[in-house]
Amino acid sequence: MKKIFIEGMSCGHCVKHVTEALEELDTVSKVEVSLENKTALVEGSSTDEELKAAIEEYGYDVIKIENI
Repeated sequence: MKKIFIEGMSCGHCVKHVTEALEELDTVSKVEVSLENKTALVEGSSTDEELKAAIEEYGYDVIKIENI
């Protein structure tokens, strides 16, 4: 599982956009996005680069990605 720290999310629509961006990846099996924590928990075999590109394509900034 990976924990992604995201800047730029400010509302429920942002959470929906980030969730959709990550769910579009074939290598993602589960996504949980938290507006309060400004994070996304992701299960699957995606690389950090794939996750970052998917989120940043929607206009949000990935601060860091941790393996947990």
